[in-house]
Amino acid sequence: MARVVELSYYPVKGCAGTSASEAPLTPAGLAHDRSFMVVSEEGVYRTQRRDPRLAVIRPAITADGEHLTLSAPRTEALRLRVDTSGPRQKVDLFGTAYQGIDQGDAAADWLSEVLRARSRLVRVPPEHDRVTDGLTPGTSGYADSCALHVVSRATLDRLNRKLTERGTAPLPMNRFRPNLVIDGWGEPHTEDRARRIRVGDTELGYAKLAIRCAVTLVEQESGAKAGPEPLRTLAGYRRASGGGIAFGAKFAVLRPGRVSVGDDVVVTSWGESEL
Repeated sequence: MARVVELSYYPVKGCAGTSASEAPLTPAGLAHDRSFMVVSEEGVYRTQRRDPRLAVIRPAITADGEHLTLSAPRTEALRLRVDTSGPRQKVDLFGTAYQGIDQGDAAADWLSEVLRARSRLVRVPPEHDRVTDGLTPGTSGYADSCALHVVSRATLDRLNRKLTERGTAPLPMNRFRPNLVIDGWGEPHTEDRARRIRVGDTELGYAKLAIRCAVTLVEQESGAKAGPEPLRTLAGYRRASGGGIAFGAKFAVLRPGRVSVGDDVVVTSWGESEL
């Protein structure tokens, strides 16, 4: 029987994740996932692609979402009261305009110091009504696209075997920043073919393959780029027919609820891989 073995959410897009034993699953994904985003002074999103030091920032948010703490090495932590009612401002995420609520000068100064670039912190407004793409449409906060990123252990195990064969050290799962890690699927990339999944009392719908980028080159503990792996090895066997290199899959939330480590994962509908 397949089951959930890791559960992670990322309160601030691009920053370190938070591991959890259980979490509410909302229509936009795990509670608080990518509900904040670091932007330039012009409102353009920051990402580990260009700002790998985002990885060393460790956010912690209270269950009620009212307080956010930002921590980083050799820097005094900052605790903020989250503003959900302030003025809206335009922000840019991959060229698409959304709205964000600025979280104030203290957050901006702290992030600017850590990232060594003038930055501000914004939160998704309560009325955020983004529609995500893919086979199953859904919604999300400031995620790259869909609500949930799912990877199986078998998928990572296959990659690590290939890396080892090339004389390269295996990589940890956090290099791929998934929300749900599933164990018990014997075949690698089973997530590519799963079209409907029950996880506990929730249900997920397949949206699309997860196309990988330079973020996978960033060592998540140090924030240092460590390329060319895994993209070099993945390019040899995971090129998607529509372009790009695929690893893992994106899902929309069909039925919210609560997800826990140890929950059974049952595929109720299958399809063909888009690879």
